[in-house]
Amino acid sequence: MDKGSHRIVITGGIGTGKSYVARHLTSLGWSLIEADRIGHAVLERHGEAYDSVSQRWPSVLERGEIQRMALADIVFADPDELARLESITHPAIRKEIDRQTELLSGNVVVESPVTEMLPDWPRIVVDAPEALRVDRLLARGMDINDARRRMASQPTRAQWRALADFVFDNGGAVPIEHEVRRLLHWLDVRRP
Repeated sequence: MDKGSHRIVITGGIGTGKSYVARHLTSLGWSLIEADRIGHAVLERHGEAYDSVSQRWPSVLERGEIQRMALADIVFADPDELARLESITHPAIRKEIDRQTELLSGNVVVESPVTEMLPDWPRIVVDAPEALRVDRLLARGMDINDARRRMASQPTRAQWRALADFVFDNGGAVPIEHEVRRLLHWLDVRRP
């Protein structure tokens, strides 16, 4: 890591606006690594998690491809199944994040819905009221029941906030530019 550069994880519940915050940082010159995108790649036919997932849940295969929606229907309905999937995919995702990070210089933000993915990096939890999160998910075309089920499978708002090294308010009352300035100040103050 370059002296003077930052490495952070942007995380939080579904619909809080993690991508929006991460994109704002990229507009300021930060490099972005998207854990979700990597998560999709490890499930592709030649991805690192494909064999294990297709063997564990053969019903989600269609013409040799893992159908992520079918997999989501299984794992978001059963916490044990979700934990099993994460035990397969998370190590593969972390390995790829580490590989990409090594190739980057300057400030790096990893956008991840998983708090434990990079435990040694500062966790910036993006927070927003639940009603606003649901509205955002519906605007993306998600069914209300699916939105609520996915939110219920994640930590509560209070639990997310408790996991945070820094809470980024993305509830709309505070301009994003203000929150970004506050975040950058916090990072500079805590720099060793």
